[in-house]
Amino acid sequence: MTSPVWHPFFQHGLNEAIPHVVRAEGALLHLTDGSTLIDAISSWWVTTHGHCHPRIAAAIAQQAGTLDQLIFAGYTHEPAEEVARGLIALAPRADDQPQLAHVFYSDSGSTAVEVALKMALGYWHNMALEGAAQARSRILVLEHGYHGDTIGTMSVGERGVYNAAWAPLLFDVDTIPFPAPGQEQACLDALEAACARHPAAFLVEPLILGAGGMFVYSAEVLREMAAICRRHGVLFIADEVMTGWGRTGTVFACEQAGVVPDIMAVAKGITGGAIPLAATLATAPIFEAHRSTDRARLFYHSSSYTANPIACAAAVANLAIWREEDVLGRITRLAQAMADRLAALARQPAFANPRQAGTIVAIDLVTPDAGYLSDLAPRLRAFFLERGLLLRPLGNTIYLMPPYCLDADQLDRIFAALHAAGEKFGSHA
Repeated sequence: MTSPVWHPFFQHGLNEAIPHVVRAEGALLHLTDGSTLIDAISSWWVTTHGHCHPRIAAAIAQQAGTLDQLIFAGYTHEPAEEVARGLIALAPRADDQPQLAHVFYSDSGSTAVEVALKMALGYWHNMALEGAAQARSRILVLEHGYHGDTIGTMSVGERGVYNAAWAPLLFDVDTIPFPAPGQEQACLDALEAACARHPAAFLVEPLILGAGGMFVYSAEVLREMAAICRRHGVLFIADEVMTGWGRTGTVFACEQAGVVPDIMAVAKGITGGAIPLAATLATAPIFEAHRSTDRARLFYHSSSYTANPIACAAAVANLAIWREEDVLGRITRLAQAMADRLAALARQPAFANPRQAGTIVAIDLVTPDAGYLSDLAPRLRAFFLERGLLLRPLGNTIYLMPPYCLDADQLDRIFAALHAAGEKFGSHA
């Protein structure tokens, strides 16, 4: 019987296999036929400590029997209050910069970035109403960026086949070239020139760009980007949806540059990957620009499930794990183990351009059949599926982003499959 389900980022006309997963634990997914898959990409980058983590699962069950849902417009509950306090305590800090002090909840990474954009534009709109500044509406973005699939986040992401159908709906932005090795100064010069034209904000994925190709740049460049924005009074927005929760080696990537963004979007690992929740953190000036006795100046954004108590309870449990367990130690050990194996893989002629940021590693398969829409990606997916791995290459770029509970044997299986893929699909084969 044909399923009525329409799957995301999946071309049903190709008739690719759709594995049916019945349960999960740690880094493993269990299928209906009794086989298992190693989840090498954390089920789209969300699962941090491992699937069905007991502490998080217990928190969800307990909250579901206490308070399942509550309108958040003018009402509150303790899980939301506790998560907000925990997020602010974990957020990047610096003595010479305003601190992130306010938390606005939503339900996905795309929405968290939409909220960030609306906060930035609302800030300048309200400042202009007060006569404190001229209104600003232009957004600066980094080349190859990806921030989601809603209309606003497609507008601030790289343009291509994945959003061409909706081009009439997208707003224009100014794009800063990616700081590729040897091109860092060109990127910074372009940002300086663009900021001199007084845009509203600059939006970046700190240290590594995700779906755009897993491109890595240095903390020094990130630090200088933020400094340029500060000099020109341009709001600095960090999209930490993917990079947050330890993926790059620190809780948030901005920490490595000593940068406190004016606005920061977080999601994915905020609940350990168990249930949807997102948040957008802002400094006091952003919040104060919207606070007024004038109801017309309130921040007009919400969803029915804003700060859902069950999701917030999962986030409370996740925050407790970060406070009470050596999560960063696990991340450091996993990152080193991945680095050692990546170095060996890079010596294989079939591969090029190895790169890493914490527990995220990527490498390009040398092949003439490259690019996002190449036939290589679905063939690689099938190849890895046959070997018991969940991997989703970006064209000829193979990346890993596993949960932090991955063990050495599982890591060896993953890299053995990568070596085999190079032998089978590399241009020398």
